[in-house]
Amino acid sequence: MPSQYRLAVALACFLCGAALAQDYPSRPIRMIVPQAPGSASDTVARLLAAELTTQMKQQVVVDNRPGGALQLGLDLTSRATPDGYTIGYCMIGAMAISPNMLRKPPVNIEKDLQPISQTTTGQMLLAAGPGTPFKTVKDVIDYARQNPGKLFNASSGNGTPGHVGFELFKFMTGTQIVHVPYKGGAAGISDLIAGQVQLMLESTNSITPFAKAGRVRALAVTSAKRTPALPEVPTVAEAGVPGYEATTWTGIVAPVGMPKPIVARLNAELVKAVASPTFRDKAAAIGSEPVSSTPEQFGAFIRSEYAKWGEVIRRSGARID
Repeated sequence: MPSQYRLAVALACFLCGAALAQDYPSRPIRMIVPQAPGSASDTVARLLAAELTTQMKQQVVVDNRPGGALQLGLDLTSRATPDGYTIGYCMIGAMAISPNMLRKPPVNIEKDLQPISQTTTGQMLLAAGPGTPFKTVKDVIDYARQNPGKLFNASSGNGTPGHVGFELFKFMTGTQIVHVPYKGGAAGISDLIAGQVQLMLESTNSITPFAKAGRVRALAVTSAKRTPALPEVPTVAEAGVPGYEATTWTGIVAPVGMPKPIVARLNAELVKAVASPTFRDKAAAIGSEPVSSTPEQFGAFIRSEYAKWGEVIRRSGARID
């Protein structure tokens, strides 16, 4: 095709996309969430949907589609018409952990999905049971090195951030600590308090109330900086494991092939939504920090997280299928 015709076709496509963006949205938008109602991610997704509904003057409807190690919702998102009326709420587990743990993930996160923007970031808390002698991260490392295989760490399940985050901790400290997966964080926290396990890495929004009540002992947070919820608690890096970082995060993706003007419109609306005082305050109350990014920045971040946790998972031999 002569270059002038290619240019004409490209210009026509751009103008068509721009016209669609001007009228967008003209009907409700479906936000697919790959977790069950009431989960921490679902709570934040609903806060975000409410902000977008107000801003865009069209209902943003949350559609919970749990299952398939968080891949069912992503698969439905990737197969939707790329017109801006189906978007997917995603998180570290769905985008960077499960795809590395499944032998045949149904979604290629780089080829099948269009990143729109990151929306939140968070951290986990490394906690010790109240009956343990551990007061610091160094105490844990020293004991574990002297007693390989005699400590047990709980997680809220195989393939969760707490699971792989603790695997990273073990690699970086040269320790052998036995992983005990539970069906949810509440069961793991219960056994931590009861002394059935000695350690746990769990999201701050789930375990911080128990730390503040003295029912578990807060040793360190996994982010690069301290959390305002527990300002006296050091980061894992500060506490003796330089370079350690394991954050949780969420964002919005869409089916690949979406017109660029609609991608740009959605990104602009998300940046505005997460910056709103209502979203910021309500998200902070459950341990999430609002953030935003360009589609390109979010895509690069997803790729880096996928590579980081893929290496951890390969070294640990963890699988969920």
